[in-house]
Amino acid sequence: MADEIKYEYKTVQTVRGTDGLVISKMQKDGWEFVEQSQGTLRSTLTFRRPKKPLPWPLIGAAAAGLAVLAIVIGTATALSDGDEKKDESTKPAAAASEKPSATPTPTTVESTAAEVITPENSPEFARLLKTADTCDDANADFATKHEGQTIAFNGSIVHMAPHGDYDTRYDFLLGPGDKGPNTTVGPAFKFEDVNVLELKLTGKETPATVGAGDKFRFIAEVGEFNAVQCLFHLDPISTETR
Repeated sequence: MADEIKYEYKTVQTVRGTDGLVISKMQKDGWEFVEQSQGTLRSTLTFRRPKKPLPWPLIGAAAAGLAVLAIVIGTATALSDGDEKKDESTKPAAAASEKPSATPTPTTVESTAAEVITPENSPEFARLLKTADTCDDANADFATKHEGQTIAFNGSIVHMAPHGDYDTRYDFLLGPGDKGPNTTVGPAFKFEDVNVLELKLTGKETPATVGAGDKFRFIAEVGEFNAVQCLFHLDPISTETR
């Protein structure tokens, strides 16, 4: 039928206890909640929304535009190659013998990147650890600004579950502070698909096993923020017992 509604579908996996937040966020983005498949530790949520048809005149115009663009790029490339060959032929022979300095000059950017971000030296990070909404835009802003940098904070394990079908690899949900599963503030930090050795446990008394409620000093590399699941991904660097 010409007027039949066509849908696009999307499935999202969530950690137990965050289903409501994810459904609310997806609905704000225009998705309709369809069904929920409940697992032991995770839920799979299915959403849909109507596909927006693309008018055929617009498709034709876009195709024509791409064809013109390809011709322009090809012409520009040919001209550029010709200019480069001409420039190379006019360079003095002495220029080829120049060697770059073997000793790099230190930059302020390098020293800044090496600094560990803590609540004590970063008011921005201190505010993030006290936010009451795990889906707050401050999470995405911080992750984008500091991706690849190192952070350190006192926290605890909120939840721990096997990763997929593995018996020795886990997903850890972490929170700032000492309240473990009762944590109510701060981002929902996540170590994904790691074993206990990869936590790099340190401290006076290093445990053989870890679990929900255990308190540590987490030092980790900033990863991406998943705005759909409201999860802030980190990569462990070291985990010190407290």
